[in-house]
Amino acid sequence: MAPLVIDASVVLSSLFADEHNTRADAILDQVRINEGLVPGHWWFETRNGLLMAERRRRASVDQTSEFLLSLSDLPISVALLPDENAVFALARRHRLTFYDAAYLELAKREGCALATFDGELIAAAKAERVPLA
Repeated sequence: MAPLVIDASVVLSSLFADEHNTRADAILDQVRINEGLVPGHWWFETRNGLLMAERRRRASVDQTSEFLLSLSDLPISVALLPDENAVFALARRHRLTFYDAAYLELAKREGCALATFDGELIAAAKAERVPLA
């Protein structure tokens, strides 16, 4: 089975009790078995999400450290940089941020399913016939 492209919303939801759900658990279980694939900015995006959670008092420094330790156990690979024109085209066509379009471009390029909780990204993936996890 092919790796799964996962966006930050999926992994970050597992940290917060009010956002945690069984779908995120199933996606992360699938990543443990088949590997995850992410664009380069994912590393920064997840860590920024953790920092913002600390500032909003949704997570402590210790929780961030524990989360990063558990995240390091997941077999997640960072993909090579995409063709910027392909990302721009997707972002423009679907009115996505460049960051979100990078997830969609990666899933299209690699022929992988996309795992996200972002409604606009889900709609764009469906329009592009990219399978969703």
